[in-house]
Parts: sequence; C-alpha cells; structure tokens
Amino acid sequence: MAESTNNLKLLYMSDPYKNALTQLKKVGEELNLDEKMIAQLSQIDNFYQSTIKIKMDDGKTKQFKAFRSQHNDACGPYKGGIRFHPHVSEEEVKALSMWMTWKCAAVGIPYGGGKGGVIVNPKELSQMELERLSRAYADFITPFIGPWKDIPAPDVNTNSQVMAWMLDEYEKNIGFHQPAAFTGKPIAIGGSQGRTQATGLGGVYVLESFLNYLQSKNIKWAKKDKKDITIAIQGFGNVGYYFAQEASERGYKIIALSDTQGAIKNTAGLSPRAVKEYKRNTGSVKNFQEVENISNEDLLKLDIDVLVPAALENVITKKNAAKIGAKIIVEMANGPVTPEADTILTKKGIYSVPDILSNAGGVTVSYFEWTQDLQGYFWEERDVEMKLEKIMSQASQLVWENFDVLKKKNKKANLRLAAYALAVQRVVEAMLLRGEINKN
Repeated sequence: MAESTNNLKLLYMSDPYKNALTQLKKVGEELNLDEKMIAQLSQIDNFYQSTIKIKMDDGKTKQFKAFRSQHNDACGPYKGGIRFHPHVSEEEVKALSMWMTWKCAAVGIPYGGGKGGVIVNPKELSQMELERLSRAYADFITPFIGPWKDIPAPDVNTNSQVMAWMLDEYEKNIGFHQPAAFTGKPIAIGGSQGRTQATGLGGVYVLESFLNYLQSKNIKWAKKDKKDITIAIQGFGNVGYYFAQEASERGYKIIALSDTQGAIKNTAGLSPRAVKEYKRNTGSVKNFQEVENISNEDLLKLDIDVLVPAALENVITKKNAAKIGAKIIVEMANGPVTPEADTILTKKGIYSVPDILSNAGGVTVSYFEWTQDLQGYFWEERDVEMKLEKIMSQASQLVWENFDVLKKKNKKANLRLAAYALAVQRVVEAMLLRGEINKN
C-alpha cells in the first residue's frame, strides 16, 4: 500500500498548470499568435478557494480546502468536473479548467472550461460524512455556478450520487428546481441515458477513427484483424472499464489492466467484465485468475499496439517515455503525458491521441444532459450513443486532417498540436467576435 501511495505522489511532482501553459505556448507559436494573445488565453477568468467545514460522525469538526477554477467562457458557460482527492491542488485545478476549455472547443460543444476539487481522501469518510462534504462544497460554489454560468459534473472520486446531493443543496439555496445546473446526475433527477459509459465509449470511437486513418495511410500493422490488436489500460475505474469493455465487445484484445494496487497481464486476453466483478469482490485486479501480476510501470512498457492511460496526470514523463512500447497512446486521463514526454514520443514515432479529443465523450454527453434538462425532454440511450458517435467521429476526422496539413509545414507536428490548434483557433475566434482580445 505504501508503494502505491508513493507512486501516486510521484504523479503530482510535475506541475500540471505549467504543463498546460507550455502546451498553449507551443500551439500559439504554431498559429502565429502574438505574446499578448497567448498571455490572455493563459489567464484564469475566476479562481475561488475556501476552507469548508463539516461535522464528522464522532462529533468533531474537520476542515477541507476546496477550489473552483473558471478558465474561459468565450464559447459558452464554464463546464467541468469536481474531484475529491488528497492531491488536489490549485495548480491542478487551474490546469484542468484550461484543458476543459480546449476539450469543449475541440469537439465543438458550446462550453468554456471549469474545474473544481476538494483536498480529501473520500475512502476515509463514511457515507454520511461524504454527503455533508458534498453539500458543503455545493454551498461554497452556489454563488459562482448555474446552467448559464458554470455547470459542474463528476470527476475523480465523485459520482452521480455526489451530484444528486450537490444539486439538492444548490436548489435549496436558490429556492427552485434547476436540474441543468449539474450534469452526471442519476436519471431519476434529470440525468441522461448513456452518461455513465460516455467517456470510455467516446474513446473507443476515437480509437477506431484513428485506426481507419492509419489504414488509409497504408500503415500495415493497423490493418490487422481486431482480435490481433492488443490493448493495455492503465487505470481500471469507470473510464478504464467502459473503454475496455466496449473495445473487447468490438473484438479487440485487452491483454493488461491495472489499478492503484498493481497490474495484471494475460497475452491470451482478459475479460473486462470478469475482472471488474473480481475487483468488486477483492478490492483489486491483482491475482486475477491465470494472469501475471506486474507493476503499473511495467504495464506502460509492454510491447503492444495501444496503450490507454486512464488514471491521473503525468503518468508518462521524460523519465519513462523512451521505454513506452505501444504504437498508439489513447489518452483517457487528463494530462497523462507531459510536454517533455510528448517530444520523446513524437521522435520515436509513437502517436499520442490527446486527451482533449480522446476523453471528450463524457463532457459531450454532459452537454446532451444539459440540453435535455433545459428542454424537459429526454432521449433514449441509443439516440445518445448515435449523437455521441457522430460528434466524436466528426471531431476526430477534423484533427486527422489538420495533422496532415501541419505535417507538411512542420515535421515535428503531432496529434496534440493538431487538436490544440483547432481548439485554440475556435476560442480565439469567439473572443475576437466578442471583442475580448486585448480589450484591456
């Protein structure tokens, strides 16, 4: 347990906000944006922090530091999740809010970027304590959010139940029902069909689109049968599970999976559903039947076709990028590849499909949920999935086309640059139309 805790701490040694700014600067240079414009895009519109207090089950009062960051709303109201994690920080929340701006713009949905978090280990809280913390956080952000201002959603260690508590507290504060103020809610109180699996499913849509792109470029290995394309997934939470399950159902071979306790490998293939049930019963994927137990770091080095980091930031760094054995990385976590690692991967010829595209399925279906709440009319699951596939496929195709264009001008261009260039251009256009660029 101590080793896995130390590994988590290592993930946070690289400042994610500095990484986000570095990425933006590279894109700005590619787009020939002047320094003032890059500086304006780098600014966080609003940043709120507070110390929230709750009564614990033993009667004592405990304090927790809480944050909400709102990066840019030129394209629409701020949108972004709330995470409960011991390593939440101001820098992380700011970075995530910026990435959300680019993510929403990359897939063309009318939102800007927001993010929130509380420094807490929710595993140490009882259900009643978790509810009190969720309601206290909702009290803190009530003045800063709303369906046309900032719409929070679940993130790491939060879920539909947490959103239900937060929505209820928010509605008590404002005095009327407003289900469109939060997304990722239970269906019974305004949630959307298809939201739970949306991020993982969207990632598989992007993977298949990219494999089709590689096939069109006559890349031989990409033309293999699906059953021969091997995938390893680092992080077996909600996103990792649904990516694995959907990919498995479509015929791809899942050969490795991991959680915070370690990783498992079976070159003959794994059943995501069976591993999930085993983890539910034992608390970990380790020691699943007929597998080899390996470390999370070893999983990253496997000689495979597709690597899917689906856990936290800064998993692939300059220290391990040269050892990555995959041909494609599909970034299902936010910010799993540092800028230094990105350069190494590009030189090695490894394609890293960026997070702002790969994991945008969740916010896309959150957009659908928001739309349904506003109109009071709800869709069937198959309609949600069809609309999701259309948006993800169209956005992916635009990124691949932009990648081809950029490669002709810049041999160092990669998929991240292609996706970010499209996203940043859309935000800049919205700011120009509003007269916001350098208005000060």
